[in-house]
Amino acid sequence: MTAILILAAAFVIDLLIGDPRWIPHPVIGMGKAIKRLEAWIRRRFRPESLKKAGILLPVLVAGGSFILTWLLLLLLGWIHPWLAWSAEAVLIATTIAVKGLKDAGLEVYRHLVQGDLPAARSGLGMIVGRETAHLDEPEVVRGTVETVAENIVDAVISPLLYALIGGAPLAMAYRAVNTLDSMVGYKNDKYIHLGWASARLDDIANWIPARLTALLLMLSALLLGLDYRSAFRMVRRDARKHPSPNSGFPESAVAGALGIRLGGTNVYHGVSSFRAYMGDAKRPMEARDIRLTNRLLYTVSVMFVVLSLLAIWGAGGTLWT
Repeated sequence: MTAILILAAAFVIDLLIGDPRWIPHPVIGMGKAIKRLEAWIRRRFRPESLKKAGILLPVLVAGGSFILTWLLLLLLGWIHPWLAWSAEAVLIATTIAVKGLKDAGLEVYRHLVQGDLPAARSGLGMIVGRETAHLDEPEVVRGTVETVAENIVDAVISPLLYALIGGAPLAMAYRAVNTLDSMVGYKNDKYIHLGWASARLDDIANWIPARLTALLLMLSALLLGLDYRSAFRMVRRDARKHPSPNSGFPESAVAGALGIRLGGTNVYHGVSSFRAYMGDAKRPMEARDIRLTNRLLYTVSVMFVVLSLLAIWGAGGTLWT
């Protein structure tokens, strides 16, 4: 039953305390390692060799994260099993962000309810890359709903799934892949070659979790009395219109469940970019859609954890022991 207790404890830890700023977070270390490794690669390799060198980033960062986590748990296990189990629960908790995602959405929601649109724009600007200074309220709501919906995969289902398969080492490796994608996985002049492998690996790592998330969102919509039929239809119709092979699945499912239309024009560094529409605009977007999306987030998260614990129990509690 050890694996059940570890995964359950990790989920509860995240729900209760999230990621306090006063506790050093592994992602910060990953980010520093990525910057140093990138600088080393650019010094050592010519521009025409950066595409081959780009493979080193996920191999060294994700592979290193897996090995270091495994060695740490092995060392703690030699001291006492409870130390290893406790550390594993804490480490898995750092790879998920249910509370952080919910809190980020609620901050924008509270400002909107209070009529403070500038503060809501600022809150949204902390969690998205698009420009937010001139957005109206529906666009602020859209940005928040899209971000929460998309990150249900990256911040919840994917790390939990990899923790289910391979414990903290594999969950940490996934978080490293996701961090790499957020730092170097861009199709611009700087990273088109160096970051291609990181971006591709992130797409592969999230392929199954994204589609699983869409299914769980449909079931959650049913439990919450939302439009689960429309969620199903919108996933079938719109999910593949998204430029990401994965993000369209949770976004279209949420759009269908809420009866709103996501997507549209975003501005990045002064340049407008149109993203395909997801869902039908059955009604105008409003602040309460953020709260409804958070309810979907929590329902999906709890549902997946319960299913995971049942899977571990069915396997005799020895999936990764």
